[in-house]
Amino acid sequence: MSELDEPADQSAYRERRSAVAGITLWTRVTDGSPAWILPDGCIDVLWDGAVLTVAGPDTSAHAAHAPAGTRYAAVRFDSGVAPTVLGVPADAIRDERPVLAEVIAADHAHRLAASLRDAGDPAAELERWAGQRLAEGGGGDRTMRQVARLLGAGRAVADVADAVGFSGRQLNRRSLASFGYGPKVLARVLRLQRALGSVRDGMTFVDAALAAGYGDQAHFAHEVRALTGRTATQLVGSEANRSTPLPSGSRSVA
Repeated sequence: MSELDEPADQSAYRERRSAVAGITLWTRVTDGSPAWILPDGCIDVLWDGAVLTVAGPDTSAHAAHAPAGTRYAAVRFDSGVAPTVLGVPADAIRDERPVLAEVIAADHAHRLAASLRDAGDPAAELERWAGQRLAEGGGGDRTMRQVARLLGAGRAVADVADAVGFSGRQLNRRSLASFGYGPKVLARVLRLQRALGSVRDGMTFVDAALAAGYGDQAHFAHEVRALTGRTATQLVGSEANRSTPLPSGSRSVA
């Protein structure tokens, strides 16, 4: 196959970039089938109508289950943005799904949940909350957001360190706090997402692999299996719920 299939029911999943830099909003209505969550270097805060959950940065794919008809509204933070909003280093919640009240002040989380219950548009309310928290934090760590952009563009880790004036050790330490893992892992995750995005846009596996920076299609196939637990063909044949170029808890295939 040469492209990733979009959901047959486009009402089931929607996303849009926020006017607030570094944020994507998404909503989803589940059909009861398990979703295969792919790592994408991001952190999400999800509202399911009752509980606020934080989807920490994933190092591998995993299955997520929700009853049919569950309505999610969520905010996804680009790589390096969430620690400013949540007030915790990303590696503290790596591969974790804590409730928001365990991450930020419980009374603050409870107030947000109350406002979401009353909101006609929960996603917009999450956007308002995230934008305010980000502004209070000075807009986030711009240097680490630059690191994510450079790695996402395929720059070598050593070149990225030079570009931002860090030693390799500094870059690794800052990356753990900002992204949840070191720059090499983030680079692998973002390269995979670039390749899958190219396939979704109609490229062949071979062309997508080479364009993303893999040595060959076999290298691409190995990385897909290592990071997602599936083959590229299985992913391409599944529902893909992503459309924005910057890639957590929402990136899934059925």
